[in-house]
Amino acid sequence: MKKKQITIIGGGPAGLMAAEVLSASGHAVTIYEAMPTVARKFLLAGKTGLNITHSEDYARFITRFGKASDRLRPALDDFKPDDIRAWAEGLGTEIFTGSSGRVFPKVMKASPLLRAWIARLEAQGVEILTRHRWTGFEDGGYAFETPQGHLVIHPDAALLALGGASWPRLGSNAAWVPWLEEKGVNIAPFRPANCGFDVDWSETFRDRFAGAPLKSVTATSPAGTFPGEFVITRHGIEGSLVYAHSAALRDALETGKPAFLLIDLSPGRSTERLAKDLARQDRKGSFSNRLRKGAGLDGVKTVLLRELANEADLQDPSKLASHVKSLPIPITRPRPITEAISCAGGIEWSALDAGYMLNAIPGLFAVGEMLDWEAPTGGYLLTACMATGKAAGVGIGKWVESRARPTSYDAGLQDHL
Repeated sequence: MKKKQITIIGGGPAGLMAAEVLSASGHAVTIYEAMPTVARKFLLAGKTGLNITHSEDYARFITRFGKASDRLRPALDDFKPDDIRAWAEGLGTEIFTGSSGRVFPKVMKASPLLRAWIARLEAQGVEILTRHRWTGFEDGGYAFETPQGHLVIHPDAALLALGGASWPRLGSNAAWVPWLEEKGVNIAPFRPANCGFDVDWSETFRDRFAGAPLKSVTATSPAGTFPGEFVITRHGIEGSLVYAHSAALRDALETGKPAFLLIDLSPGRSTERLAKDLARQDRKGSFSNRLRKGAGLDGVKTVLLRELANEADLQDPSKLASHVKSLPIPITRPRPITEAISCAGGIEWSALDAGYMLNAIPGLFAVGEMLDWEAPTGGYLLTACMATGKAAGVGIGKWVESRARPTSYDAGLQDHL
């Protein structure tokens, strides 16, 4: 078969994985990246420890993608967490599993892995063109603004791997939405995911405790109950424990009803024990001393109780114990999507075929966070991005082959999936 010219627009993990699959099959692949370097969000995530996947049981892992779990299942089945581990090790990256079940490179950085990945792609003939910004469709092709000027290309097939609407300074700005909508592609509105929330703190609490962490707590929402920690901010709350509840809290706010994150400030003690221990304290003592001696709490936890509970309840040992075990933090709105780690919304699944091709635009495929799915942090986001990249790479290969054999595309996809 004659070598096909494949264009990949966007150089994040999903696009790079598709490039790896296609170039390994002998196709001529060019990646067009708007930023000065590829995979900038990937590199930023790796600054504090690159979480490449999660080690939990796969039956549980596959449920982490909410309503999109069934649609993502074929791609994830073909690129499971164990496959990502093997892929990383194949690039010379030693990995380990943390106590949380998250999987990291031993060097805790993204840059060595990315360098090895790019070297592999270049060895397979992939061309990477940076500072090439896609500006839409033109003359039946794809238009770009480049350092050399305006460019229009007409590849045999193209893949969009442009990310969603979070972290626009790293390239994911959703500028592509109107261009696809004009072509008849249905796109669900983007919403923040893995995000912080606004809380109407008092000025005194905000000024004194912004930046303070709440450690060794559990948090409950319609998503469930999870242990961890989070941070008080000037605007409200954020951090890994908040992110675990962000989808449920966001959805609750969208109903127009009040939404709360329930915090257990003392997970190791029962309400009954706390009530007894607090009742034994000298009522003439200060509130902070009674709480420290009776519940083992101090610092921001003590002041958070004063911030959110009424004074009468704080003087009653039984009611105070109930607040310690289930303190509702009233949230008002998610933080802006530009601050979110990821996003929900994007190209609707009904707009794609099984090979990730847009039904309205034959020969154009889409992957990663451009699609309407979300997942918690912990390696799930990266795993799904790379899995959809691989699946689209297979889909593109089947489609370009089908140009010579028109009936082979659907049959080939079914064989794969």
